[in-house]
Amino acid sequence: MWVAPSGAGFKIRYCYPPGEQVMNMHLSGNLGRFAAVSAGLALALAGCQGKKEAEAPPAAPTLEGQVDIVAWPGYIERGETDAGYDWVTGFEAKTGCKVNVKTAGTSDEMVSLMTQGGYDLVTASGDASIRLIRGNTVQPVDVTRVPSYATVDPRLQEATWHFVDGKHYGVPYQWGPNVLMYNSTAFKEAPTSWSVVFEPAQLSDGKPNKGRIQAYDGAIYIADAAVYLKARNPQLGITDPYALSEAQYAAVLDVLRQQHPLVHRYWHDANVQVQDFTNEGVVASGSWPFQVNTLAANGQPVASVVPSEGATGWADTTMMSANAAHPNCAYEWLEWSISPKVQGDVAAWFGSNPAVPAACTGNELLGPEGCKTNGFENFEQIWFWRTPEAACAGGECVPYSRWSTDYVAIMGGR
Repeated sequence: MWVAPSGAGFKIRYCYPPGEQVMNMHLSGNLGRFAAVSAGLALALAGCQGKKEAEAPPAAPTLEGQVDIVAWPGYIERGETDAGYDWVTGFEAKTGCKVNVKTAGTSDEMVSLMTQGGYDLVTASGDASIRLIRGNTVQPVDVTRVPSYATVDPRLQEATWHFVDGKHYGVPYQWGPNVLMYNSTAFKEAPTSWSVVFEPAQLSDGKPNKGRIQAYDGAIYIADAAVYLKARNPQLGITDPYALSEAQYAAVLDVLRQQHPLVHRYWHDANVQVQDFTNEGVVASGSWPFQVNTLAANGQPVASVVPSEGATGWADTTMMSANAAHPNCAYEWLEWSISPKVQGDVAAWFGSNPAVPAACTGNELLGPEGCKTNGFENFEQIWFWRTPEAACAGGECVPYSRWSTDYVAIMGGR
């Protein structure tokens, strides 16, 4: 609609879509009476102009040329260890975003690095993700900018360790169990219980386990002892290894103190553990499939098992720093990271399970049985790492701050 003078009044023309009739209306009388409708006419005029000029599409995000990621060892490979495993080079060629990776051996290290700043993304496990969210260290992710998010395993899309207060704080990456890795020459038969690393024992090779086992250098390992004690001493009433009452927690710490004299090393560097199993006579430890695969590829007599008591595990989420310097490259990586090809390649290399079920088929490196071998069907049997909090389903539980302090003391022999 537009307005033009017409004698003592004004003539109003109404805008219609092309091809429709144009209608005139004549207003007469005092000009002051026209002021009452002037604002409405202005809005109508703006509407007419809108029909003439289509809005320009939004500009594509400008990519910043790099993305800096904190990741677990083996999670982001560019073919330097094995040329067949490279999911970085293609991304860099497609986007022009150079990938810089800082590896971390524990969740505590990841939280520390992200808090210090300087990184865009982190592949956080559940015992780090809630701390990162509560500390405002990471930001919500706009999943509309990650078109493939709908292909993520429905069991992970809104998992409690990254979906908080109705917001997505990351994109699921990989998951798997913490396995019991053992030397097959020291064990004539596969061990069936975590007792071989928690209690003094004579192994089938005729030697004691003292000085030949390892434990994880991270407070979340308290949950491994809780899983073991849950089955060994059901009278304690442990229902959740991350939600322990004071009495349950005290009993679990006793198990870990009993373990201390047996421990060769509290490990956190996956490559150092590989060396220890190769050269230092270590024969049993909680571990990741990554070390099992590496040792087996090197011809070492190792195998792994999930014992009868069950196992803890990790479901890792790629999360974005609240102060990400390269957010557009980061969003490009989030989308790239859940493509079936990348997901399958990572699972084959690490011995993990893809967050995208479609990756289980048609991947040359993973093979047709790869997901089955890596335990894809065991999702419901894994106690995924989660940050212990004081407020829990059972009432008051021991929070992670206590876990952290007490586990440092245990590693020190106290």
